[in-house]
Amino acid sequence: MVLIAAAAVCLLNVLGFTQGGRGRVVEHLVYEGSSWLAIALLAWLPWVALRGTRTWRWPARVVAQAVGALVFSLLHVGLFILFRATAFGVLDHPYDPVMAMAEYRYEVWKDVLAYAMFAGCYGLVGRLDTARPAEPGPTAPLLDDVFDIRDGARLARVRLDDILAVRSAGNYAQFHLRDGRRPLMRSSLAALESELAPRGFCRTHKSWLVNSRAVRGLTPEGSGDYEVALEGGLSAPLSRRYPQSLLRLRSSQVP
Repeated sequence: MVLIAAAAVCLLNVLGFTQGGRGRVVEHLVYEGSSWLAIALLAWLPWVALRGTRTWRWPARVVAQAVGALVFSLLHVGLFILFRATAFGVLDHPYDPVMAMAEYRYEVWKDVLAYAMFAGCYGLVGRLDTARPAEPGPTAPLLDDVFDIRDGARLARVRLDDILAVRSAGNYAQFHLRDGRRPLMRSSLAALESELAPRGFCRTHKSWLVNSRAVRGLTPEGSGDYEVALEGGLSAPLSRRYPQSLLRLRSSQVP
């Protein structure tokens, strides 16, 4: 945006200088075009200064931007003198670089204004990007909602709601998943109970852990024992030795 505005100003200056036959179009195109090209090549400098000082305190940032504007101006003048000397040398047109340096005081204020416009545009764009809401993406499961089933070097990450029950199988624990898989994990049921009990699982038998959210019914078996009906047609025993689990599962049944 700043470069477009600067190009428009340069073009207007060329048209103004050449009105009424004053001066040659090519000469003024070199003057104005060299200045615009130098500014275009230095457009990165205000952005670097803003990025490099964004965590500084305000007084230090103001000083840094003032130094940046001065460096911008010096480089701008140095570049357009180089460009003009080269172009006028090719055109065999007289040009005095020393005289151009003597007029630097007339350029510095215009350079400071250009630098401020660049910095303002970059700062505004940065604020707009910060305020822009993030694009919605696929929702990843939270770590609290998943469980890693490890068997040696193999690992299967599953959602807790996809684990219907866990059954003891010797030195292993067998997971009964919603999709019908039965992965094994080398672990005791007691160790898994300590990890899964705070996350909605309860011990119903010395060999079973069930997911209370997957319970679909309780059927008395006599002598205080029950059969727990789970999703997918799976069933697990509920021993009278776990009365707290019975109370918990009764409260979690779907009506």
